[in-house]
Formats: sequence, structure tokens, C-alpha cells
Amino acid sequence: MDLSSSSMSEEASYVNNLKGFILAVISSAFIGSSFIIKKKGLKRAGHSGARAGVGGYGYLVEPLWWIGMITMIVGEIANFIALMFAPAVLVIPLGALSIIVSAVLAHFILNEKLQKMGLVGCILCVVGSTMIVLHAPEEHPVTSVLEIWDLAIQPAFLLYTASVLVTVLVLMLHSAPRYGQTNIMIYIGICSLFGSLTVMSVKAIGTAIKLTLEGKSQVAYFQTWIFAMVSVSCIMTQLNYLNKALDTFNTAVVSPIYYAMFTSLTIFASAIMFKDYAGQSASSIASELCGFITILSGTAVLHSTKDPDPPQNTDLYSPLSPKLWWHVQEKGDQWKQKDEDGLSADFVAIIRQDYFA
Repeated sequence: MDLSSSSMSEEASYVNNLKGFILAVISSAFIGSSFIIKKKGLKRAGHSGARAGVGGYGYLVEPLWWIGMITMIVGEIANFIALMFAPAVLVIPLGALSIIVSAVLAHFILNEKLQKMGLVGCILCVVGSTMIVLHAPEEHPVTSVLEIWDLAIQPAFLLYTASVLVTVLVLMLHSAPRYGQTNIMIYIGICSLFGSLTVMSVKAIGTAIKLTLEGKSQVAYFQTWIFAMVSVSCIMTQLNYLNKALDTFNTAVVSPIYYAMFTSLTIFASAIMFKDYAGQSASSIASELCGFITILSGTAVLHSTKDPDPPQNTDLYSPLSPKLWWHVQEKGDQWKQKDEDGLSADFVAIIRQDYFA
């Protein structure tokens, strides 16, 4: 009887993980597409008003941005349902597939060229995702949202939550106004830190909905509504700063860095709160870590093949870049264009300032 129950439990766990995998892949396709559509909408909105990167909200009346937003919502809903069936350490790393989708679409739609090494990065992401799927842990059964609440208020996770809030406040109030337009890690850091808390609360809500549909209503518990309020607050903040990052920097750079930070923090948070790795063998944990490192390597390769968009200067009175180009003439030769740093002492006669780069 025990063997039969164990076999049925393993089969149910496999089916649930498979459902979570399929939904996570669908989610990645929609979310990856949404990055590109929203980027196009942000660009259009920036032509007619203040850009999102400097605090403008003109994109809210741009239809293309809303199409991208709806696409992202569909993807997030699929991701939400996936978390109802499979553990976060399986679902979240599969978000690497959204990087591939956005990189390929950016190549064709935004003219952000995907180089050969970028293809290598995409392959690494797929290989790493496969390793994680093959060695994903089983989902621990939960019978009430109160169990998740007990996990959320354990000292280790409360310490993590406090650390996230303090870090985010420093980034939002001190770093973002000063360095947000030049340092990509500011906006993405805020999104990723809040994102790890979002996934934990969304996982709780998903479990509450699943149990309610099974006839065990969780609506009466105030903890369910606390998780819902945390989710909404974190998601709204994420969207705001993700828009700023997309409007300021190259999409093919934002996507992999955001994925790497968000996934790392989410897996760390899930390991603390849900103890996903409890009971797993050392070889399975090592395989998952190798898969995750492979994905991070792939995102790093994708990142290295792209140059970030230069931040647009909004200060009309700021000084021009100190780098100059000159037209020079050497001993009667025709005019040549030369970088200031490469001027030779033999270049004489006519030198005039012609172009600022």
C-alpha cells in the first residue's frame, strides 16, 4: 500500500510538473513578445512627450504599449497558473526562453542585431533550462494558506524581506534620481528585488485559488488578502521601473540582466521560504545549479553581444561630450576624418573642429 501510494504521488508530481513546464513555456513566449511591443510603444510615446525614462507617462495613451501590456498580462497569467502546479525553482528559470524570444524579435523588429555569439547564448539558455526541468524538485503539498503564512513569517524569510525593502528604498530614493539614466542595474535591481517577493505572494494566492476550487475555501483568511495586496503593490512598482529600464536601455540588454537577477533572487527567496531543496539528493541539487549557471552564462553571452542604447540627454544646458572628431589635411592629401586620440604629430597645417560625437 505504501509503495502504491508513493508511486501515485510521484506520478501526480510528474503530471503537475509537466503542466507547469508547458504553461511556463507559453508564458515565456508571451512575455518575450511583450518586451518588444512595449518598447515600440514607448518609443512612439517618447516622440510626442516626456519619455518614461525621465518620469513621463505618455505611454498610457499609446495603443501599442497597451497591446504589449495585455500580452505581458497573458504571459503572467500563464506563469501564475504554472506556479499553482509546479515549484518556483522549475517555473522561474524557464523564463530564460523569454530572453530568446525577445532577442530574436528585437533582431527583426527593432533592428537590434543578434550576432553569432548571441545565438550561442540562446542555445546555452535552452540547455540550462532543460537541465533544470529534468532535475526539478517535487512540489510539497499544502493544505491551507495558513501553512504558507507560517512559512512567510519564519525568521529567515522575515530577514530576507526586510533586507529587500531596505535595499529597494535606498535604490528608489537615493540611487535612481542620480544614476538611473546611466546605470542599468538601478532600475533592474528594483524590479528584481520586488519580483522575488511578488513570486512568493503570487505562489500563495495561486495555492489559495487552487484549494478554493477544490472545495477548501481560503477566502475567509485575512492572510490571503495580505498576500494579494503585497502582489499588487510589488507588481505595480515592477512595471513602473521596468518601463523606465526599457525606455532608457537596449531591450536585448535589459532582458537578460533582468532575467538573471530576478531568477537568482526568486530561487533564493523560494529556497528560504518553501525549502524547495529539502529532501533532494546532492546530485540533483548540483545538476540544477549547473543548469542555472549555464543559463546565466547564456544571458551573459547575450549581454556581451549587445551595446546599450546611449541614454538620451534631457538637459539642454548640459555640456557636450568631450570626445571630438577633426578634419585634417596632411601634406596636401585629401581631407580625412580622424579621431582626436589618434592624431599624429606629423599632421600639420589645417585642423578645424567640425563634428562632435
